[in-house]
Amino acid sequence: MDRLVIIPTYNEKENIEAIIRAVMALPLEFHILIIDDGSPDGTADIVKGLQKKEFKDKLFLVERAGKQGLGTAYICGFKWAIEHKYDYIFEMDADFSHNPQDLLKLYDACANQGADVAIGSRYVSGVNVVNWPMGRVLMSYFASKYVRFVLGMNIHDTTAGFKCYRREVLETIELDKIRFKGYAFQIEMKFTAYKCGFNIVEVPIIFINRVLGTSKMSGGIFSEALLGVIRLKVSSWTRKYPMKKLEINTPS
Repeated sequence: MDRLVIIPTYNEKENIEAIIRAVMALPLEFHILIIDDGSPDGTADIVKGLQKKEFKDKLFLVERAGKQGLGTAYICGFKWAIEHKYDYIFEMDADFSHNPQDLLKLYDACANQGADVAIGSRYVSGVNVVNWPMGRVLMSYFASKYVRFVLGMNIHDTTAGFKCYRREVLETIELDKIRFKGYAFQIEMKFTAYKCGFNIVEVPIIFINRVLGTSKMSGGIFSEALLGVIRLKVSSWTRKYPMKKLEINTPS
């Protein structure tokens, strides 16, 4: 199996079984790794029940003590994926804001169309967001414009959290040097992959705001992202980034 979907969770009991079943029902086989930060609502127990009953060899769980941040959850998951030799590693939310069907499009972009990183993009073909208040849509849209301008990346949805990485990307970009824990983590991962010379493409998706459960977005997270962009830009002036290995085709 070469495909792993990483889903961080905190209090997602309303969504977790349904999202797992939706991914497992796809026509291509995906494994799932849940990173649960000590959810007091029993999210991890639901996952354990599904592991025992139905998905023993496809569903995996890492339990951590308390909320440690989105970024550290994904870093934990990335290291687990590398250790277990998955070739394509996905980030996805538990709340159905990311349509599981779009995993197929992200996989195709990396496996068949030459992308190293495929981003499920809300803004590459207009504004494709459903059920968000207009203020939040504008905040997110113009934040991505701001990040794109400051960092010089040709990416429309710089804060997107629905992605597929080829394993080489995660092995190259020095995960222990990723510093941000909140939504600025998403920006830092894209910028680092960009600086390392990887091919990043945007795949249009429709983002649907969660129906069940509680959003984890806050003003502090948003502020971290805006201020973090300046720090990323300044530090990039002196940092030496490891570069993507070039494939050399030798005559047979």
